[in-house]
Amino acid sequence: MKKIKHLGTLTAIASLALLLTGCVQRTKSGKPYGIIYDYLAVPTQHIMNWIASLLGGSYGWAIIAVTFIIRMVLLPMMIEQSRKATVQQEKMAYVKPQMTAIQKRQKEATTNEEKAAVSQQMMSLYRDNGISMTGGMGCLPILIQFPIFAALYAAIQYSPELASGTGSLFMGFSLGKPNLILAGLSFIVYLLQGWLGTLGIPADQKKSMMSMMIVSPLMIFFISFRAPAGLGLYFFVGGIFACIQTLIIYLYRPRIRASVEAEMKKNPPKVVVPPAPVTPAQPKTTTIAQEHDENRKRNAGKQQHHK
Repeated sequence: MKKIKHLGTLTAIASLALLLTGCVQRTKSGKPYGIIYDYLAVPTQHIMNWIASLLGGSYGWAIIAVTFIIRMVLLPMMIEQSRKATVQQEKMAYVKPQMTAIQKRQKEATTNEEKAAVSQQMMSLYRDNGISMTGGMGCLPILIQFPIFAALYAAIQYSPELASGTGSLFMGFSLGKPNLILAGLSFIVYLLQGWLGTLGIPADQKKSMMSMMIVSPLMIFFISFRAPAGLGLYFFVGGIFACIQTLIIYLYRPRIRASVEAEMKKNPPKVVVPPAPVTPAQPKTTTIAQEHDENRKRNAGKQQHHK
């Protein structure tokens, strides 16, 4: 399940990078055009211009305001998706013995028929116990953010105000040019968010999450470093919201765990495959010669005692 979820997340991030860099075209004179630019970037530019006019002409504060609005709108849905993922993690603990047995059979399978049968058992284990193969997160949060990322990227990249320098300076750096500091801050805040996501979960699940805790921030750093600093500012502020969201779930986890425990007592996990048996300790074996030698020593001891 973890491999599927991680692969899906990486694919989504890679697709996002491709989308952001290739959907806006330019004429020979350099004028941008295309569906992303005409229907997403231009309206976003108008919104940012309007907000900037209310905030003293600062496009940095305008980007922060847009990020705040977007994240507040998405926050309930993101928390609900995180709650579902947490429920899935707690349920996984109850089927772990069966999962261990299936994983052992996977390693021992040699023929295609055996591998197919084990895969079918794995799917049945998830299905019969109401566990999602994708970890409960789903694709909806990522799909909703795709057009938002594309709109902000194109709006900042091709904004005349940011390109000309008017209102583009924020905290001493230009929002229209890549900025290593903002890219680094975005990396750090999402790395922190990934670490917060490992709090309160079992050690085996935490180990499987370590790779994504590094890979996702690295991808965000790569996108932020190559994009205008305005997008890095969006990622940085958005990462702060992501940390808050993760902390909310962490504080709520004991209640989720108690709810799952009550559900498991009422409806125990379905047994798809018996758990891996514990190998008993092998009894001590002795040869006839060893037994004869031990008897001889005991008899010698008795004779000395009688003397």
